Amino acid sequence: MKTKYINSFLLFLLLGCCISVSAQNIQGVVTDSLTNEPIPYLSVFYEGKGVGGITDNDGHYSVETRKGWNKLTFSAVGYVTKVVNIIPGVTKTMNVKMRADDIMLDEVVVKPKREKYSRKNNPAVEMMKKVIAHKKNNKLEENDYYQYNKYQKITMSLNDVTPDMLEKGMYKKMPFLKDQIEHCEETDKFILPISVDETASQKIYRKQPKSEKTIIKGMSSSGVNELFATGDMLGTLLKDVFTDVNIYDDDIRLLQYPFISPISSSDAISFYKFYIMDTTYVDKDKCFHLTFVPNNSQDFGFTGHLYVLADSSYTVKKCTMNLPKKSGVNFVDNMDIIQEFEQLPNGEWVLKTDDMIVEMTLMKIMQGFQIRRTTRYSDYAFDELPQQLFKRKGSEIKEADAMMRGDDFWDQYRPVPLTQTESSMDMLVKRLEQMPGFKYVIFVLKAFIENFVETGTKDNPSKVDIGPVNTMISNNYIDGLRLRMSAQTTANLNPHLFLKGYYAYGFKDHRSKYMGEVEYSFNKKEYLPREFPKNSITFTYQYDVMSPTDKFLKTDKDNVFVSFKTSTVDQMSYVRDIALKYENETQYGLKTTVEVKHSKDEPTGGLAYITNDDQKTLIPEIQTMEASLAFRYAPGETFINTKQRRIPVSFDAPVFTLSHTTGFKGVFGGDYNYNLTEVGLYKRFWFSSWGKIDMFVKGGAQWNKVPFPLLIMPAANLSYILQRETFNLINNMEFLNDRYASLDVSWDLNGKIFNRIPLLKKLKWREAIGFKMLYGHLTDKNNPLKHPGDGELFLFPTRDGRPTSFVMDSKTPYMECSVGIHNIFKILHIDYVRRLNYLDHPDANKWGVRFMVMMTF
Repeated sequence: MKTKYINSFLLFLLLGCCISVSAQNIQGVVTDSLTNEPIPYLSVFYEGKGVGGITDNDGHYSVETRKGWNKLTFSAVGYVTKVVNIIPGVTKTMNVKMRADDIMLDEVVVKPKREKYSRKNNPAVEMMKKVIAHKKNNKLEENDYYQYNKYQKITMSLNDVTPDMLEKGMYKKMPFLKDQIEHCEETDKFILPISVDETASQKIYRKQPKSEKTIIKGMSSSGVNELFATGDMLGTLLKDVFTDVNIYDDDIRLLQYPFISPISSSDAISFYKFYIMDTTYVDKDKCFHLTFVPNNSQDFGFTGHLYVLADSSYTVKKCTMNLPKKSGVNFVDNMDIIQEFEQLPNGEWVLKTDDMIVEMTLMKIMQGFQIRRTTRYSDYAFDELPQQLFKRKGSEIKEADAMMRGDDFWDQYRPVPLTQTESSMDMLVKRLEQMPGFKYVIFVLKAFIENFVETGTKDNPSKVDIGPVNTMISNNYIDGLRLRMSAQTTANLNPHLFLKGYYAYGFKDHRSKYMGEVEYSFNKKEYLPREFPKNSITFTYQYDVMSPTDKFLKTDKDNVFVSFKTSTVDQMSYVRDIALKYENETQYGLKTTVEVKHSKDEPTGGLAYITNDDQKTLIPEIQTMEASLAFRYAPGETFINTKQRRIPVSFDAPVFTLSHTTGFKGVFGGDYNYNLTEVGLYKRFWFSSWGKIDMFVKGGAQWNKVPFPLLIMPAANLSYILQRETFNLINNMEFLNDRYASLDVSWDLNGKIFNRIPLLKKLKWREAIGFKMLYGHLTDKNNPLKHPGDGELFLFPTRDGRPTSFVMDSKTPYMECSVGIHNIFKILHIDYVRRLNYLDHPDANKWGVRFMVMMTF
């Protein structure tokens, strides 16, 4: 009976919709795609139906809609006829841009298949050289001061939504989605917006001393990202991946890759082919129309159009760019960038419009997305600015009430009005939340995406999160099967004071392990204490079983995916740590860490501490009391905050590290005096279409006489998962040193070779090679083999009577190399790793296969 009632009700609604469709009209404005001027007297009609109309002097049209009439034709002399899809009863407003029949704004394919392109005596190349030579005249940084206002809107939508799709699967249970559908005039597809992020800001600049700051005046976020505590992660990621474009830069950073600009001073002429098409008018300015295309369509470059003023300034008036259809970029089906420039009263040319539309498909079985970034620049000024504006801390300053701006503010700062659908995001979220079972779907998605489970609701935000989820079940040699329950408090409980901890139990050793942590943040946090920049003090108490190489993991040691080991890891310790740590980060990239820690180390499994004297005394535990000071400097580094960790969104910043640790004998039971110093450098180098090289250089010294647990161990990675800054084929504690230097170089060629092999280029695989090297030295004072009978030292570890730790030949570095295929199925990275020397060590793996799952563009 209930089902019958629901069906009758739906039928009633359907009939109501059909009745309303027969009486509705569709209207809009038709404009020129280049000049943006309205087009009068253009025909709008249904092909073969005898029904239509024409646009008026302002380009406005209005025609009726009828059920089953899904295509509307726009036609005028001098323009390419355009047929657009509509949904009768749903599509009520549709603005259309028409392009002149002599201009092609899609992907440029202007060359014959066997074209012989020459840069010598090529008028297009000569013109581009003049454009490049004059581009410095249009850089704002040449002024002593400047300021401007910037408005940016990023809209995420489901792409290519059809009426049939909304009648199937889960969409059938959400009939209200029909009210959210919009027509995208640029792609001629129907979209369903699901989130909108707006930012209104002011940029200020001073040349001497150089300083630039962004003052965020207003921020607004609505849509499905409100359903996730890390919704800001989505907005931050989108802004980084689909960042602002400056064609006057040599490299345009998009999708976290540097693309060569069509007016790059260093590479444009060699990377692109240029063609002069004709002359045309753009907003009443006469321009030369040029097109450009990469030498190889699968390289990371653009195709597009440049409209250059036909005068001696060679200024770019307008630029349109898109990715070639054969580009090796993942997930991106289409990307269009449109930039327009205007001349100020003082004669300066500045950017006015910077729009981007990206169509993406993560998997063929999933619905595609459209990301639309709308950016407008206004109110340029070059007067001297008050010096106190530049004294404010940080390069980005958020005004206190930026997140609470009302309609009056946005009416003033929003130059592009929200569409009707974008304005109704809150209603969409409410309707979704009212659906039966929807909260359980969100619960599972949150656990999967964020790796934590919230204990709150939207009205009562989570004060305690359970997780990480991927540490609840794991395995190691001592614990056997290990179960763990973890939790952490959030800023919803207290924005300054945070608690964190876990309890774990091993079913093999039948021991409990636990950790408790209290952190006080001196600056207020939005959700978690690790949010950049940190300024906090932390007290930690921990008792757990540890492997000596666990400290080198970039993830939690209980992560189920790193539980599987390539070699036996039975030499472990029960460790009891008490630590007090202070961390301070600045907006300029400098991080200072001061820590005091007391540790008790009880060897277990295959590990034993035996004195190097005649008695061979078994030491049940050792204690250390130490203080450390560390500096990390990474200028320009930014982060995305998640519940599990902070993710750097730009790996281009160099990273310098310096640390020193001092141990104190006799203080709180400390057994040893020691001093350990380490220094490191990381840098990424981009080589245009040849990809990128990541390089890590490290070195360190243990200055005192100490037993082997306090010597320097290689950063061994014994899991099957690839991790940066670790060696893949060195065993646990295989080399023990008190001096070391290491080099880690990896080169991702970004498909440069595979893209030129006919059978491989369709797969979009990317090749990579790597090389790792470790120089190590153990001075005689720390070598038990050189000092038999010295009870201050310990015998090196053994397994079944055979040594498992060795002294390196200081003249022969350990080396391993790798060759890999990345981007398999767009997410899988597989490396073949090979050990090049020290092959006679027991249990040494001479080769192996390692993998990593990671989505990259």
